[in-house]
Amino acid sequence: MAITVMLEVQAQPEKAAELKQVFKEILVDTRAYDGCISVEVTENQDDTANLVLLEKWQSRAHYEKYFAWRVESGAIDTLGTFLAQPPSIRYYDTIDA
Repeated sequence: MAITVMLEVQAQPEKAAELKQVFKEILVDTRAYDGCISVEVTENQDDTANLVLLEKWQSRAHYEKYFAWRVESGAIDTLGTFLAQPPSIRYYDTIDA
């Protein structure tokens, strides 16, 4: 069953624009990764250094494999240099409501 992953990041204010550019560049590979259905980057209207990535994946296992690849490639460490605090990752199932 498909899942939604919410990745929230708080950029250092002086690095927010650069982080957005990095996402624009690296999310091409994310969207092409096995199991990725979609990725949307949203920006907080009241704090433009606060971003939430809304991701759809075929399964949590697909996302975890992707994330491990990003860690192994060094991309997660690189992203960390732009952040004011650790990111938040949450996993959601769609329910019939």
